[in-house]
Amino acid sequence: MFRTLKEFFTHGEKRLRDNRWIFTSMLIGAALSLLAAFVLSVEAVQLAKNPNAQLSCSVNLVLNCATVAKHPSAELLGFPNSFFGLMAEPIVIVIAIAGLAGVVFPRRFMFGAQIGYTLGFIFAWYLFSVSFFVIQALCPWCLLVTLTTTFVFFAITRYNIREDNLYLPKRLSTKMKALIDKDYDKLLLASIVVLAIAAIFIKYGESLFA
Repeated sequence: MFRTLKEFFTHGEKRLRDNRWIFTSMLIGAALSLLAAFVLSVEAVQLAKNPNAQLSCSVNLVLNCATVAKHPSAELLGFPNSFFGLMAEPIVIVIAIAGLAGVVFPRRFMFGAQIGYTLGFIFAWYLFSVSFFVIQALCPWCLLVTLTTTFVFFAITRYNIREDNLYLPKRLSTKMKALIDKDYDKLLLASIVVLAIAAIFIKYGESLFA
């Protein structure tokens, strides 16, 4: 089995190998994000029934889902934000599975998927910034959503740039392709993740484990 997996991800054809990594990243990221959205939705219902409910992910004053969930930003449209994840992530999972099976989606469909997930990416980081700077507390499941959303965003963006699905001007498209050919998008992804983790530890330090 290990040998089969190794051959699957180390295929000689670069384009096919890249696709497999892209869609696998999307599948794993979306599945984890869906799990987090489900847990957050269940906990939102618990808090609606009992505002003083003790949540499993409320570890201390810093890592505290309840504190974050009770803030107005947790329900920007009048219902828990996690409901968006329950609706959106299954679509990403279907796209990822179909992509692994070799399905080529129409350009307009992938452009629409890019717009949708870009909005999700911006929304996830907006909520992170509110949690980080305003609420001064972090929700572990929300952090997982932010992380997985970031990975999926970079994966789908890489694919769409390579496949000319974004309707970019020819010169810009050529430059973007050159950047992803050199894996600069992966470097940017790693930098964002490392900076976010570093910021959390610098701001909260030992309070994370108190």
